[in-house]
Amino acid sequence: MPVWWRWYYWANPVAWTLYGLVTSQFGDIQDHIEFNGRSTTVEDFLRNYFGFKHDFLGVVAAVLIGFAVTFALIFAIAIKMLNFQRR
Repeated sequence: MPVWWRWYYWANPVAWTLYGLVTSQFGDIQDHIEFNGRSTTVEDFLRNYFGFKHDFLGVVAAVLIGFAVTFALIFAIAIKMLNFQRR
């Protein structure tokens, strides 16, 4: 990913959702897997290949709740302020 698009990755709710789903489901598994001829645990694979850390899961949950609250507030303000039934 180009450096100038990194801000979009951190502002994207889909990226945070995928981070949370993958980390919560696979982030603490200690089973060994083979990847590129090397044996590693699933947790180490996610940390080294994707940069997903299981310890970061609380922050991910807080950010996702923040996104939901922000979008709900924007929706409520837009419904209140925008009235297309004026004559």
